Amino acid sequence: MFWTFTLLSILVMYFIFTKLFIIVEFREEVIQERLGKFKKNLQPGFHFLVPFVDRPAYRREMREQVLDVPSQTCITKDNIEVAVDGLVYIKVMNAYKASYGISNYQAAAVNLAQTTMRSEVGKITLDDTFSEREKMNENIVREIDKAAEPWGIKVLRYEIKNIRPSNEIVDTMEKQMEAEREKRAEITHSEGFRQSRINESEGEQSSQVLISEANRQKRINEAMGKAKEIELVAEATANGIQRIAQAMQRPGGELAVKTKLVEQYIDEFGRIIESSNISVLPTETANLKTFFEGVSKVSDHTKSKGE
Repeated sequence: MFWTFTLLSILVMYFIFTKLFIIVEFREEVIQERLGKFKKNLQPGFHFLVPFVDRPAYRREMREQVLDVPSQTCITKDNIEVAVDGLVYIKVMNAYKASYGISNYQAAAVNLAQTTMRSEVGKITLDDTFSEREKMNENIVREIDKAAEPWGIKVLRYEIKNIRPSNEIVDTMEKQMEAEREKRAEITHSEGFRQSRINESEGEQSSQVLISEANRQKRINEAMGKAKEIELVAEATANGIQRIAQAMQRPGGELAVKTKLVEQYIDEFGRIIESSNISVLPTETANLKTFFEGVSKVSDHTKSKGE
């Protein structure tokens, strides 16, 4: 009997405590209803309720919440199927609207994210789905936030986790990428070969130009050398002739010149005889007497001048 009374007392105290008092945690808000109508929002702390009149109708999480958006099949602008999933970050800004504006704001946010994501994927091609991911996230957040405003929630951001094309598309893309790599390799190889041929032709052309310039300069130098040589020889000859002429104007100059010519004649004649296998005699040999008489006269004249 005692244990029955004790148990009954505990149950009565628990019922009274749960119906009369409520503790709201710091991270949430509680919607209080009185006789089935909205009374007020209970802020974090200890609150008193009237039994059988007041009741905590809804408890709303006021922190930021992360909701997983399940993977779904979307059709891109170029009619390619891709599986896309993501994460949506929301926060309850008005507990009253989140309680009475919609039955389940979390499910509504997830479904709205899926429909908006399908719409955004359908606006772009497969290649752009990877490069335009940030832009897609911004568009999805803007569209969801606009629709979720009557529900009292704020969509903070949306993140696409994975974009997975079908296996057939993946195989096709891999083959396309392989073909593109081969094409680039061939283009690079042909460009390298072309540049090599250009460099070789330019080098050969430069070499020929340098060789022709060198030959031209060589011929110019040789011509200038020959011209200088002829000029020097001509100048020396002219100087020699001028000096001979000047010497001939002096007394005895003419005789000295003739004597020099005779000596050179004799010397040259002697060399011709030594180097020749044939006996060579000048036409004047028949008149040697006249020749030697002329020589003796020149000799006598030279002696008389010396005295």
